[in-house]
Amino acid sequence: MATSSITKNFVISGQKQVEMFADAVEASANDRTPRVPINVTYLHGTDEIIKFMEKRKKTDAADK
Repeated sequence: MATSSITKNFVISGQKQVEMFADAVEASANDRTPRVPINVTYLHGTDEIIKFMEKRKKTDAADK
């Protein structure tokens, strides 16, 4: 998230700067990245994880 990049203190003074800052915050809140639907398979238990890793190894070997 963008909030992790804010590491400095800053001073906003004057009505014009306050309005510019508020507009920037509002524009940032309205400019959200659209969600992309994805298919997810949850693995439960050791057997499913092992089966998945075996399938992955076969796929990786075929790509080489």
